[in-house]
Amino acid sequence: MGGNLLTMFLLVSVAMAMVPGSLQLQASQTWSLLKIQQLLNYPAVLSHWHNYTDFCYGADYKTTSAFVECYGDSVTQLHIIGDGSSSSPSAKKPLPKSFSIDSFFTTLTRLPDLRVLTLAGVGLWGPLPGGKLSRLTSLEIVNISGNYLYGELPVAMSRLGNLQTFIADGNLFSGEFPDWLGKLPELAVLSLRNNSMMGTLPESVAEIPSLRSLVLAGNNFSGNLPDLSGARNLQVIDLANNSFGPEFPRLGRKVASVVLAGNRFSDGLPPELAGMYLLERLDVSGNRFVGPFMPALLSLPSIEYLSVAGNRFTGFLSGNISCGDNLRFVDISSNLLTGTLPNCLSAVKTTNSDSDSSSSKTVLYAANCLAGVGVETQQHPAPFCKNQAIAVGIVPDQAARGRRGGSGARSGLVAGVVAAAIGAAVLAGVVVFVGVRKASMRRAQARPPRRLVEHASSAYPSKLFADARYISQTVKLGALGIPAYRSFSLVELEAATNDFEVSNLMGQDSHGQMYRGRLSNGTPVTIRSLKVKRSQTSQNFNRHIEMISKLRHRHLVSALGHCFEYNLDDSTVTQLYLVFEYVQNGNLRGRISQGTEGRKLTWVQRISTVIGVAKGIQFLHGGIIPGLFANNLKITNILLDQNVVAKIGSYNIPILSETMKSEGGSGNKYPSDSVPNGDKIDIFDFGVILLEVVSGRPITSIYEVEIMKEQLQSALTAEGPSKRRSFVDPAVSKGCSDESVRTVMEICLRCLAKEAVQRPSVEDVLWNLQFAAQVQDDWRGDSRSSEESPLSPSQIPRESDQ
Repeated sequence: MGGNLLTMFLLVSVAMAMVPGSLQLQASQTWSLLKIQQLLNYPAVLSHWHNYTDFCYGADYKTTSAFVECYGDSVTQLHIIGDGSSSSPSAKKPLPKSFSIDSFFTTLTRLPDLRVLTLAGVGLWGPLPGGKLSRLTSLEIVNISGNYLYGELPVAMSRLGNLQTFIADGNLFSGEFPDWLGKLPELAVLSLRNNSMMGTLPESVAEIPSLRSLVLAGNNFSGNLPDLSGARNLQVIDLANNSFGPEFPRLGRKVASVVLAGNRFSDGLPPELAGMYLLERLDVSGNRFVGPFMPALLSLPSIEYLSVAGNRFTGFLSGNISCGDNLRFVDISSNLLTGTLPNCLSAVKTTNSDSDSSSSKTVLYAANCLAGVGVETQQHPAPFCKNQAIAVGIVPDQAARGRRGGSGARSGLVAGVVAAAIGAAVLAGVVVFVGVRKASMRRAQARPPRRLVEHASSAYPSKLFADARYISQTVKLGALGIPAYRSFSLVELEAATNDFEVSNLMGQDSHGQMYRGRLSNGTPVTIRSLKVKRSQTSQNFNRHIEMISKLRHRHLVSALGHCFEYNLDDSTVTQLYLVFEYVQNGNLRGRISQGTEGRKLTWVQRISTVIGVAKGIQFLHGGIIPGLFANNLKITNILLDQNVVAKIGSYNIPILSETMKSEGGSGNKYPSDSVPNGDKIDIFDFGVILLEVVSGRPITSIYEVEIMKEQLQSALTAEGPSKRRSFVDPAVSKGCSDESVRTVMEICLRCLAKEAVQRPSVEDVLWNLQFAAQVQDDWRGDSRSSEESPLSPSQIPRESDQ
């Protein structure tokens, strides 16, 4: 009996020893987890963590957004997914200014057996401390997406020899692609989507032995890609929305997904693509490809998604072209295709828009020259595709044989256009797309003959734009909701303005006329007409057009396109039309100091608006090369769209300065990017705008600025909030927290510093304004109204004061 009891006792003891409990986790690691909760400012996803939490084995404490996995008495996995990982811009917030990223990662090093680390959308900001991260030598998977980490990827990470997956999407990392990534023998998944990295990809990319997925979309990389055929395990390549090109890369046979949309690839697709039988997804849309479209791509056995839209592919499609059994999405729109839609595509529900289709297969094919697919698809007439093909040096069969119909003068006109286009390509080293306008008799009598260039070519070297640091996700066109930049024909602009009718004239200045118009798809636009002097060359204009095509941002009145008007006799530019967004909800002053009580912006809306202006300034300074400085910013030039999103309506485009000079004017006061302290000039002007936004009083002279600056200084140094409140616009003073007001007033005063070097950087301005917005959000608590949150994905961590 006693032996049986002893045996039972031993069995129970062993069983109890095998039952995991909270005491199994080392006390130091429990402390570290609670310290992480504190350093992350007690986020809602960790609200269930406390001193008695069974981190390792308490199922009640694990959620899809936050959980811990252990092996024995040590943490091996830590997953924290904050609100900032959601698609809602208002959910994304940086941690407070008191946050220390060094302290945070020092705490993480006290979890030495950590193999999987997920810290997505938790508001981390600062440079990634590679030295501390590299101490976690067991790390295999790291996901730090959706934060505000900036600077270069630290070389110390090369010591993470077990790292298999590194995901850092949606941060602010800059610098070039690090060579040391090739030293990580186990790296299989690398994703750096939507950062600000630049430069070319090194050959070492193809030397990463285990690499299966390479995602670098939404950065500012450029140049030709290295030979990737040696990366034998590479299956997924997503390099969209960079400046790669012009040569199509060599790829391995195992590749299943290739996304190269929105780059600068040109020439034709390599024939090897038609033999990639494992290829499931191919997206080369929005590039500069020319040459014949390969119907064999439609019939690849594994292909599911194919997009070649927005290029200059030619070819004659026929109904008997076959399609692969797995094909679910096809977009061949906006090319130069003729013939008829293949039966395997036309037999399913097709569409002419980008809207979702309820059918099992979606086919987009608008803006080609296809016949028999219905007028509603907005196809061009067949001659359009043939003429365009001739202009880019691709001669369709019928066009090559020549069209003998028509007068000799008409044939000479086409030949002249072609010759001029070829000549321009030879001289400038670029391809020029030419369209011929059929002028009516009335217009021919009123104006000299001319020709229209459909697409201006790049005259800025690609290296120049490779050095631009695109600031954040909002710079990427896909996130902006802005129509793609393109060239317009004069016919389109005349139709949009009712033949430039006087009633559509918005104004006239030394540069030319400004017209209001509406495109055929209903989009309202502003069209600026610029007269051109003969001294300005086509190359010079192409260089400017390349820059203007980059002026696209949520907080700018963005460029939508251009139209060149040429003289037929000597091929010189005689007129330039620039097409911009039309913002029709008034300017910022109208909603601040001149608005009625019912229309005046709330404090939250005002912070949102000035954050938008600051982001626009940031893009003008650093989002393009060369940057645009000394933009003569005024509150009346800050326009508001229907969603009360602020857009800078006037900025220092160099072509306007040169045009003014060519007409004998003095040009812009600051015509180039070499303006001394040009960025600080804009910061001062922004301070003046901020002063009016806070006070609600219109400012019309520098004298008023000085007086109000003194009042602002006095209000800030006074004890208690009453004097600060008295400075704030009475229409909003009751609806704002004192800390939020004080933060905005402090950064405003710094912007107005007399010495330029004492003014803050635009990044510092953004940090303070977004901190003020966060404080205001916290003050308002859960009673938030439906107003747009001023926080957005392009928040920038605070840099040191300048």
